[in-house]
Amino acid sequence: MTGHAKMAEQMIAILGGRGMLGSDLARACKERRLNFRVFDLPEFDITNTEHVQDVIDRAEIIINCAAYTDVDKAQTEADLAYQVNAAAVGRLGSLAKDKGRWILHISTDFVFDGSLERAYVETDVPNPINSYGQTKLAGERLLAESNPQHCIIRAEWTYGRAGNNFITKLIAQAEQGKALRVVDDQIGAPTATTEVAKVICELLPKRPQGTFHFAASGCASRFEVAEFVFEKLGISANLSSCRSSDYSAPAQRPLNSRLDCSKIQAVLGMSIEHWQGPLGRFLESL
Repeated sequence: MTGHAKMAEQMIAILGGRGMLGSDLARACKERRLNFRVFDLPEFDITNTEHVQDVIDRAEIIINCAAYTDVDKAQTEADLAYQVNAAAVGRLGSLAKDKGRWILHISTDFVFDGSLERAYVETDVPNPINSYGQTKLAGERLLAESNPQHCIIRAEWTYGRAGNNFITKLIAQAEQGKALRVVDDQIGAPTATTEVAKVICELLPKRPQGTFHFAASGCASRFEVAEFVFEKLGISANLSSCRSSDYSAPAQRPLNSRLDCSKIQAVLGMSIEHWQGPLGRFLESL
């Protein structure tokens, strides 16, 4: 019996299952005929201990995609972001440990300050430069302290059909005829949530422990990604470049978001597609 066949008998709980990653993960689980259930607002609140306990009592595997993800609003709603991204994750870990449950938790490249001139490896010391990154790092640490049976995936520059993201915001603003200034000094790899979902499904039978990085291969600046998007869509956008220091935003962003994915590649024994492939397919599907 294969790993996925064995898993078909186990219930998988996807927390935050209607969000950008959660919805793609639910589709990926359905395609693989896995036994899963989606939990999300309003009927499920990850900050509600009774809600979390009920899920843990019913599911053998917990995947936490629930998060406070508004990077700029987190600067003024730091307490709320902490409750969702940190305190709730630590509580989830403790309750899951009591039941012997393994947790897969989603984190972010924003736990790093972006000052390195190479891709970040899992052992690099985090140093977040905004409230969102600080709360996500706190969640990682509270989970690690509360439950050794955990896997953390730090994903980078994610986009998908559900929810707002850099790609969909670009397209919406261009369609409204707005002039677009996009930073050319923030470097990373736009990563489709469909690709993250595939990787999660491949990891489930293995149940690895520890922290892993995942992102599409290759890298580009935000401005270069915008050029690619508009070229693919045939949109003649009023696009110009600027530096991060020219762009007024409540939260500072890392200049280097590149993640080294060698560790997760070794576990999965697979190559990772260049960012232009999944993004091109995503744009064709719109």
